[in-house]
Amino acid sequence: MARQIKPLSSTQCDGAKPKEKDYNLYDGQGLILFIRKNGSKVWRFKYKRPNGKDGLMTLGNYPALTLKEARGKRHTLLNQLANGIDPIDQLAIQKAKHDDSFSFEAVTRAWHVAYKATGKWGDGTAERALKNFEIYVFPELGNKPIDSIKPRDLNFVLSKIEEKGYLEVLKKTRQRFVSIFAFAISKGYIELSPAYSLKDAIIVTRKTKHHPKLPLTQLPELFKRLQADQGHPLTGLCLEFALHTFARSSELRFARWNEFDLKKGIWTIPPERTLVEGYKFSNRGAKMKTPHLIPLSPQALRIISEIHSYSGIYNNVFPKNGDPHGFMSESTINNTLRRMGYDTNQDICGHGFRGMACGALIESTLFTEDAVEKQMSHQERNGVRQAYIHHAEFMEERRMMLCWWSDYLEANQEKFISPMEFSLSLMEQAKQGVINIKYAKLVKLKLAEMTNSYIA
Repeated sequence: MARQIKPLSSTQCDGAKPKEKDYNLYDGQGLILFIRKNGSKVWRFKYKRPNGKDGLMTLGNYPALTLKEARGKRHTLLNQLANGIDPIDQLAIQKAKHDDSFSFEAVTRAWHVAYKATGKWGDGTAERALKNFEIYVFPELGNKPIDSIKPRDLNFVLSKIEEKGYLEVLKKTRQRFVSIFAFAISKGYIELSPAYSLKDAIIVTRKTKHHPKLPLTQLPELFKRLQADQGHPLTGLCLEFALHTFARSSELRFARWNEFDLKKGIWTIPPERTLVEGYKFSNRGAKMKTPHLIPLSPQALRIISEIHSYSGIYNNVFPKNGDPHGFMSESTINNTLRRMGYDTNQDICGHGFRGMACGALIESTLFTEDAVEKQMSHQERNGVRQAYIHHAEFMEERRMMLCWWSDYLEANQEKFISPMEFSLSLMEQAKQGVINIKYAKLVKLKLAEMTNSYIA
């Protein structure tokens, strides 16, 4: 049974004397007159917060705040609690409004700090996210109180971004609106999100952008143009190495020599690299944020060894011309292709090497889809399946895969041969007892598979 508290009287409040230690006089329902040993008297309100913890608020000094006025404040606070409002949170919101930290921009910047701290963003992504808001959103909504923003305000901003044709910015901004207002709800600033219906507000039809890739039939012409190119030797070697390894642009450009084990023939791209001052995004590593292994074929090893003669005394594999501690420009490979006479918007671009390799490997019918996807460093979209194959490396098959791709490129130096024809030639050689040691296990397995299929 709860202890009965007799309400205070003004006479008791006036007559309360200081003691050797601070002490409390209770009026009931959480209202307390706190008597300090120096003689000052302060009204306090103690209650149980929605999170289960004790809450304690200072209401004002006595007798400036009378007993009657203190009870009036208590009544207001009890009403807030009855309506699911935490008085301490409400006070923080009022203070935020007074301090101009309640505006959409202030809340968004607080959200940005909190979201970045989760580790879900890299530095580059975090910087771009904030920059987009500074350019496209804050000029329209920045000064508005977070609780005054309506769905039409958000749609207005999104429609202006759409008009500019920045569809990727549109998509990201819409997603981040949802996250920002969820953050505002968690802070008690608002109760309902105006971004809730945005998923249906704007429907943008957009063709998927594919990086142009050269038809494999044109490989002989590519090698002819590459051989005739008069650019810097390191540039040509970089393009060749990119073709043989089909690594992503940033994975290639920011490569460091300590990532290579030339004896074992392995290039290990780390999840993140050391940022070099003055070179934006130079800390980028493997896109999937896990170490990515690229087995090096004999041809790739020859190319990287030649590259070593140019840049081996430095840390960076592909240093900037004139700055050995910098990095080759992201446009270097595409500029080389343009100099060779290709349209990098229509014919082929550096990223297109990945598509060429992937298509050839699948068409060869020699390699499993899982191994190809692992080497391409693609994210598995099927969550259940990804959980089973996440740790599978398929290294033996991937090593044969990279050797096959380099040999296939060599086979196309003078005259085109299709991936299937090249694979069949390996099978035919194997039937005649001539097996390339690099593919011995692969070819034997494939022959056994074909034989079983025939028998069945």
